Amino acid sequence: MARRKKGRPVNGILVLDKPTGITSNKALQKVKRLFNAQKAGHTGSLDPLATGVLPICLGEATKVSHYLLDADKRYRAKCILGIVTTTGDSDGDAIEQKPVPQINKSDLLTLLSSFEGLQKQTPPMYSALKHNGRPLYEYARKGIEIERKSRQITIYNITLLDFSVKNKFIEIEVQCSKGTYIRTLCEDIGHKIGCGAHISELRRIDSGPFLLSQSITMDELFKRFGPDESLDNPLEKPLSEQAYEKMDQLLLPTDTAILQFPAIKLDEQQYKRIQHGMTIDMQPEIESDNYRLYYDKALIGLGVLDKDKQLKPKRLLFL
Repeated sequence: MARRKKGRPVNGILVLDKPTGITSNKALQKVKRLFNAQKAGHTGSLDPLATGVLPICLGEATKVSHYLLDADKRYRAKCILGIVTTTGDSDGDAIEQKPVPQINKSDLLTLLSSFEGLQKQTPPMYSALKHNGRPLYEYARKGIEIERKSRQITIYNITLLDFSVKNKFIEIEVQCSKGTYIRTLCEDIGHKIGCGAHISELRRIDSGPFLLSQSITMDELFKRFGPDESLDNPLEKPLSEQAYEKMDQLLLPTDTAILQFPAIKLDEQQYKRIQHGMTIDMQPEIESDNYRLYYDKALIGLGVLDKDKQLKPKRLLFL
């Protein structure tokens, strides 16, 4: 007999404005417990120091979360010049200090533009990337250096927001591809200036289709629905149905994560075939790697074309 899942079968995406000082997984667990959700997953870690957009997928929305992992991101960062730290941010210990050379705005803009475009970047040791099943930061804390492969990233744009040689900082806005480490970018910028650097503030303002303007803070979420923002254990008792109804209104539909794919509406016969894992004879107007499949106005999953140009199910949702 199958074990009954704990929690509610709630589905959708919450755009959380993650606070500083906690991990993305800690934020995820707090939200999952508050919603009393059966399943939950986030879509790309933010460092404990970082704040901003952290889309959290609940229920069936977890089945499309990896498309958000692949999405482009946008950040605002404050980089402190002249000090290099163990972690690349202000949570680490200073390991090198140098005077900040004089640099004018024109030269700084030229320097920043040299980082734009397709390039290779080596992930930092203080990261959640796994080696033999353990995150790299666990090795780093023990002073163990693991060889990392560089990865291809794209910096689409770097905008200079503010800077001061006297006060030893620059503030930038960065639009970039998945897998980009802004801490590493900041260190590289400091190295090129000639003094080193680390991040003191980092805020994600876009993640794929999700914007900071759509987000809700942890404080506001718990103030409205909480019993306690510091909730670390399961609720002693579920919230009222009215509270859950209001809370669920904060969730965006699952398909907001995959709107880049063309939509196909299925009739009843086509829907039944797809539900049974069968193909349907269909020639979509737009060629795509994936298609959003709908029946009776509801998203039922993703489909792909097979080698015979037949539409077949790739991932089915149960909403």
